Amino acid sequence: MQSVSRNLHHRRYVYGLFMAGLGSILFSGKAILVKLAFGYGANAETLIALRMLMALPLFWGIYWWQAHRQVMSPLTFKDQVKIFSLGFMGYFLSSYLDFLGLQYISVGLERIVLYLTPTIVLLISYFVLNKSISRLQWCALAVGYLGMIVVFIQDASSTGSMALLGMLLVFASACSYAIYMIGSGEMVRRVGSVRLVVYASSASACMSVIQILIYDPAAVFVQAPQIYWLSLLNASLCTVIPMLLIMIAINRIGSPLVAQAGILGPVSTLFMGWIVLSEPITWIQMGGMSLVMGAMWLLVRNNAPSKQGLNPTKPIDLEGSDPLN
Repeated sequence: MQSVSRNLHHRRYVYGLFMAGLGSILFSGKAILVKLAFGYGANAETLIALRMLMALPLFWGIYWWQAHRQVMSPLTFKDQVKIFSLGFMGYFLSSYLDFLGLQYISVGLERIVLYLTPTIVLLISYFVLNKSISRLQWCALAVGYLGMIVVFIQDASSTGSMALLGMLLVFASACSYAIYMIGSGEMVRRVGSVRLVVYASSASACMSVIQILIYDPAAVFVQAPQIYWLSLLNASLCTVIPMLLIMIAINRIGSPLVAQAGILGPVSTLFMGWIVLSEPITWIQMGGMSLVMGAMWLLVRNNAPSKQGLNPTKPIDLEGSDPLN
């Protein structure tokens, strides 16, 4: 009996790691699809609108399934305002800034900058929320940002001054998502992870539609067929499906191990960029990426922020997922 239980636990652990790794790789594929869509003449405003509109029915399908499995308490007006604000920061603004930045930098640098989001949460918790940071965490922060600078130097050598603009836009995206991560902790406990994702993504979709109506109302109807297919893949394969995989993985093995499996994200992005986009892989990039991943591994391994009530290593929107980043 004990042997059977141990085997089940081992199988659950292995499946959880596999789902976390696959989810991280699929999330990272978003940058590849966006870069390909740029090649067909699309802009960031159109791409984010198409992505959110196509993902929205899938999110609500998940909500319908969840609502039939458990009773959900009604939301107050205050809850609705908070969810709308979180949807703006974590889904709409963060994704939009990320898409803008991808026009100027490689997918490898973009993923590495976004991978530093837990360090931004740490810094916000230190300077704004008066949380303490250990000496080891300070060292991890320094190593992580050093790695980002190393990879940035590689990008700047090929794209020039526009690489700085791209990196700043993606870093602003990471900051916006970090604010979402801090603010979503209480709301997840109050309204549930699935409902928060669905409502926040719905708010983001509404804002995306408003933006494209102001920018160019006809844009979502006059794109090349390839852009619609890429947006559909982005919404399903690189947004909703990895969100489900990460959700299941966290239930099986917990957030710290899922965050460690997230290391596959930057690595897979670098190689997908090389295979699909013909972006070069250099020893400088590999060295910088190794520094960043080593720093994140130290933060996840010690998991000190979670002891203070924060969990900046949690890599999803439930993130989130970041599913939208």
